[in-house]
Amino acid sequence: MTLGTSRPSHRTRGRVRRPLTRRPLTRSRRDDLTGRLLVSPTVLVVFLVVVLPFFAVVAFGFLNVRLVDIPRISLFDLEFTVDNFSTVLSSTVFWTSFRTTAIYATATTLGAIAAGLAVAIALRHPFPGRGLIRALVLIPYVLPIVAATTIWKTLLNSQYGVVNAFGTEFLGWDGPIAFLSTTSQTFLGIPVPVTLVVVVLFEIWKTAPLAFLFITARLQVIPGELEEAASIDGASITQRFRYIVMPQLRGVVALLILLRFIWSFQSFNDIYLLTGGAGGTQVMAIKVYDELITRANIGTAAAYGLVMTVILAVLMAVYVRANRAENIG
Repeated sequence: MTLGTSRPSHRTRGRVRRPLTRRPLTRSRRDDLTGRLLVSPTVLVVFLVVVLPFFAVVAFGFLNVRLVDIPRISLFDLEFTVDNFSTVLSSTVFWTSFRTTAIYATATTLGAIAAGLAVAIALRHPFPGRGLIRALVLIPYVLPIVAATTIWKTLLNSQYGVVNAFGTEFLGWDGPIAFLSTTSQTFLGIPVPVTLVVVVLFEIWKTAPLAFLFITARLQVIPGELEEAASIDGASITQRFRYIVMPQLRGVVALLILLRFIWSFQSFNDIYLLTGGAGGTQVMAIKVYDELITRANIGTAAAYGLVMTVILAVLMAVYVRANRAENIG
C-alpha cells in the first residue's frame, strides 16, 4: 500500500469551503438603519422627559407620599392605594376648581376663535396698511407671558391703574375695583365674577392671534370663483359667508376648538401670574400646584393631574371619533 495524498470522496469533491462573510446590506436596509440611528436620540429624550415622568406621576397617584418622604422611600415598602383619588373626587374644592376650569376653558376657546375669525374676515381683502395691521395683531401672541401679565396688572391696579382712574373719573365709579382679587361684584343688579372675567379676557387677547393665523391661512386657499359666482347669482355678503366661507372653515375651526380647549384646560402660567388663583380663579392646574408646593402632598397632586389627563383623553377620543365618522360619511 502506497502512501499518497488522499483524494476527496465523491460527496465532498464538488464542495468548496468559503470563508464566512456577512452579506452586504441592501440600500433600503441601510436607509432603515440610518433612520433608526437618527431618531434614537429623540426617542431617548422623549422617554426620559415625557414617558418616564408620566409613569412616575401614575405611581405617585396611588401612593400616600409627601415631599418630606422622598428621601426615605423604598421600593420594597411601597403600598399602593386609591385613597388619593377618593379624597380628590369627594372634595368640594375639586368640583369647584373643575367647574371654574370648564367655564374658563370654554369661554376662552370660543372667545379666542370668534375674535380670530372676526379679525381674519376683516383683514381678508387687500387694502393699504393691511400688512402692518396684521403684524400688530400678532403682538399679543409673541409677547412674553411675563411682560403681558405685567402690563395688565399695571393697567388694572386698584391704586394707580389707568383703568380704575378712567372709571372713577369719567364713568362714575364709586371707587377703584380690585380686578385681580374680587370674586364677585354687582353691576346693574347682576353679580359678575370680576377676576374670572379678567383672566378670560386676557387669555382671549393673548391667544386670538393664533386662531387668526390658522383661519387666515385657510381663507387664502378658498377659490375666489365660488364667491364671484354666488355674487353674480345675487347672494348677499351674509349668504356668501354662511354657505361658502364657513363650510370651508369647518375643519380648521374644529381643530382650533380642540387644541384651544386642551391648552386652556391645563392653563397655569397666565392665571398664576395674574391672580395666583385668587378671586375665584383657582383652576385645576393651580390646585395641582397648591397641593404639591403649598401642602407638599405629592399623592393628591398626582391624582389631580391624572384626573385632568383622563378628562382631556376623553375629549380627544370624542374628537377623533367624530372626525373619523365625518370622513367616513
